[in-house]
Order: sequence, then C-alpha cells, then structure tokens
Amino acid sequence: MIDLSKLSARHLQSTPFSWAEIGALYSPEDAKALAETYPHDHFKTVSGYGGEKDYEYEARQLIAMGTQQVVNPQALSPHWLALSKNLCSSAYRQAMSALTGVDLSQAPMEANVFHYGPGANLGPHPDLADKLVTHILYFNETWDPADGGCLQILASADPSHIVAEVAPVIGNSAILVRANNSWHAVSRVVDDCHSSRRSLTVTFYRPGATSSMWPADDREPLHNYGERTSGALPAGDHAHG
Repeated sequence: MIDLSKLSARHLQSTPFSWAEIGALYSPEDAKALAETYPHDHFKTVSGYGGEKDYEYEARQLIAMGTQQVVNPQALSPHWLALSKNLCSSAYRQAMSALTGVDLSQAPMEANVFHYGPGANLGPHPDLADKLVTHILYFNETWDPADGGCLQILASADPSHIVAEVAPVIGNSAILVRANNSWHAVSRVVDDCHSSRRSLTVTFYRPGATSSMWPADDREPLHNYGERTSGALPAGDHAHG
C-alpha cells in the first residue's frame, strides 16, 4: 500500500531538527480509496488547555500499542486493512529505521487516526521523551492551507517561528525524529471549515514505554465522528464515512 521506495529515496533535513516531508506514498487508485473510506467510527474527544500545550481533536486507535492488533477491524475498508497490515510489516519498520538512523527493530509502535474539526488545534511542543520517531500521514483529497490544519515545523516554542508547513493532502506525510528541540504544531482549523483535517500518526516508542493516547485506565466513551457538537462534521461531509 505504501510505496516504501519513497522512504528509502529521501534524506532527513537537519534544520531545525531531524525531519522529512515525503509525498506520493500511494498509487492514485489507492489514494482515492483511502481518502473516500477514511474512518469515522470509535473516536474519542481529546482536549486540554492551559498546560504545556493546547490541543483539541478526535482520536481513534488503529493499531494497539506494542502489538500488531488492528483495533475494530470490522469497521475498516479493505484498503484501510491493507494499510494497517503494511504499517505492521518488518519492511516498513526497516525502511523507517534506515531513513531516520534510529534502530526501531525493538521499538513498541502504535498507530492512531485523527479528525481535526473546526476549531481543532495542537499547540507548539516537542514530543514526549519516550517517543523516538513519528510518521504522520494525511488523507484529505483537497485542502486549502488558509483553513489551518497544517503541520508546522518550528524553530522554537514561538508559534510564529515557522520553518515549513505540510498540508494534510492524501499522499503527503512527515517524519519527525524526537529531540528536545523538535518543536512542531498544527495550526487551528478555521470555524467555517467544510471538512475535518484527517491524519494517521504512527509512533515508535522507547522500549518499556506506555501509550499516552490510550492509557490502561482510559474509560473515555467512544462515538462516531460527526455525532457530537464538538468538532462535528458540517452537513454533507458524511459521504466519506
């Protein structure tokens, strides 16, 4: 599903930290199918303000931490099941290790799917210290950067120190190697946006780490995205679910 040659053909940028933007990950046919069948099931609302960073978005497990278990596979399209299998493969893990220079052979991995609806955002932050490498993949068929929702590579904690932006268009992706200065953010999605910003994050952790997104005692109720007021889809956008 993922064209792994795209990973092996690229090199990391070193400014302001180790990261890469990689596009054209899928064939046109697979890209269209993945975008059209993007998951809307089994999401929870994640939000927090006034702490180390502000954030608000909707999250769904795709691959459980430290396993090759696809979560709620009955709700996924054949293309999403194939993508999940690809992410669990040794070939993908080896390609990520080769690109980043980080040995990921024994690193626990999890994958989560996100909707950033109108008003959703993720403030400037470096990732938690127990994360090694993150691969963020995008699934919007079209996207206007003026609507927000772009990954911003930052030179510091100052949100105005933008070095690069990555639009969440299908086939685009970004790879971040965690460091103390690996500052990044997601610009706030405008209130009148006609779609959610759609992404999949694959995270490789240090051995022994636990999932910060899905802690063992998590009892947050799950819902279909678009059925709640917070971050709900505008009328007409349910066709992709």
